[in-house]
Amino acid sequence: METPITGRRLDRLPKAHLHLHFTGSMRHSTLVELARERGVHLPQALVTEWPPKLRATDERGWFRFQRLYDVARSVLREPEDMYRLLREAAEDEREAGSGWLEIQVDPSGYAALFDGLTATLELVLDAARAAERATGVGVGIMVAANRTRHPLDARALARLARQYAGRGVVSFGLNNDERRGRAREFEAAFRIARRAGLLSTPHGGELQGPLSIRECLDELEADRVGHGVRAIEDPYLVERIATQEVTLEICPTSNVGLGVFNELAHVPLRRLFEAGAPIALGTDDPLLFGPRLVEQYRIAREVFGFTDPELAELARMSIRGAGAPDSLKKELLSGVDAWLAADPEPARPRG
Repeated sequence: METPITGRRLDRLPKAHLHLHFTGSMRHSTLVELARERGVHLPQALVTEWPPKLRATDERGWFRFQRLYDVARSVLREPEDMYRLLREAAEDEREAGSGWLEIQVDPSGYAALFDGLTATLELVLDAARAAERATGVGVGIMVAANRTRHPLDARALARLARQYAGRGVVSFGLNNDERRGRAREFEAAFRIARRAGLLSTPHGGELQGPLSIRECLDELEADRVGHGVRAIEDPYLVERIATQEVTLEICPTSNVGLGVFNELAHVPLRRLFEAGAPIALGTDDPLLFGPRLVEQYRIAREVFGFTDPELAELARMSIRGAGAPDSLKKELLSGVDAWLAADPEPARPRG
């Protein structure tokens, strides 16, 4: 729960969280507890040195990041672990003021444990529904393909996602290292997903530059782009993103944690916002980077000087870009207006 220094409380600002990976959403305390119960040895970077020092702009750094992620995934072995992860993720969203969580999962990573792709996705969807009932936070699933695997695998996932469109699956994504799989190679999978009415939400413009984003727009007809921060290197691309109202899922602490930018002040959040690009703040993998959603809004306020009206607009952008039902979007947008209409609380020191 936030103790604000100035302005309205950010944990009371209704918002949507659109960029959160399934395993990466796990609480650090849950990771440590499950590892102990399952007999999984955790490296010190996930225990006493948490959050780990990461840098993924070179192959060795990305391999270390991926290795830590795989170790974390290995503690999720039972169906109840999946239920717990989603319930706790939704609880964290509720504490952050988020009314909608769109969490991305590649069922392939768990299929061997839970009787195949279909059974795994059904388990995740049932866990999402249970989390909704327990917390009141809407939870949508993004089925995400891995760009380091063959495009035929992505097509299989797109066909699976199509079966559950309108039944909890709301979007289709593409993640992992951009340097090892171009967006254009996955056009057929995204065509399947778009025809099913799913939002197109690939990663792009994080470890690679504007070309990666243009391929997401041209080949995958992206509704949102995961990260997309390096669009700032091409003013014409930024103008196109603003004109087409493609939402950029910007994750400031992740960008610094992976070495995309050396410090928070270098993330082009303010510049993209002022250029008219729709932005949804996200956390990416708080299990590895530490800060959660409210902290991203605090960074916007304290590092980039966003005023409360501007923070409210960031929240509106996240809601508009979500795959949530229209009725929930309307409710959340009304809540943003109410937040902004309320008087700021008196300043008090953090504690």
